[in-house]
Amino acid sequence: MWWPGGPGRKAGSGAARTLPTRKRIVTHRPTTDQPNTSASKAELPIALAEALATKLCHDLAGALGTLMGALEMAGEDAELQAEAIPLARDAAAVLAARLRLARLAWGSLADDLGAGDIKALAAGLPAGRRIRVDLSGLAPERRFAPDAARLLLNLLILGVESLSGIGELTAIDTPGGEIMLQISGPRAAWPTGFAAQLADAGTALRSASDPSAREVQGLLTALIAHASGRRVSMLLGAQTSGAPPLIAMLG
Repeated sequence: MWWPGGPGRKAGSGAARTLPTRKRIVTHRPTTDQPNTSASKAELPIALAEALATKLCHDLAGALGTLMGALEMAGEDAELQAEAIPLARDAAAVLAARLRLARLAWGSLADDLGAGDIKALAAGLPAGRRIRVDLSGLAPERRFAPDAARLLLNLLILGVESLSGIGELTAIDTPGGEIMLQISGPRAAWPTGFAAQLADAGTALRSASDPSAREVQGLLTALIAHASGRRVSMLLGAQTSGAPPLIAMLG
């Protein structure tokens, strides 16, 4: 006969002393912000890591393919080396810029970053020819604490991705010291559920149970905002040609 005291434990061997503990376990109910099982708690970071790894591989695949193709071309045909080597050099520069951006946006930051640093890191955004990124509205003297800089970098990545290949992303200082980000274009749209994730940390955490590589940047940005204690919100009533602007408290 099995008792809560452990496998094979018999009545009369002290098992009755475990009954109050069993009662507490049975009567416990998780809050709405908690995953329902200990297994799901363990799976949340794994699912998020899997989606982020898939996204990173996707972001690097194009430039890596160009680099490998150019090197193969240069190795096989001496006449094409003059064309292939600059192509390989450009692809390597793109890879380096994207990796540097990913390391600072998704890793940890120890130092403040200035507006000039943010603009330099923006070279790693997967913008493409049909996307324009305008950060001229950031005051040159503006500096961001490590957690604020990390959040801003993730907002920029998300803004570019939310343009779906065409449009413009702008970031400007506001008179109140916040940063306003605006995306505009024919397909500009923030991810579904992003506003709710920004508004409530529990909603963001529950969304982390099974994110796709396409959704993970919005979710990660919301989680980073909550972890830093810095508010990011949408101006839902704003009259704009694209998605609602975002206001980020990064001061």
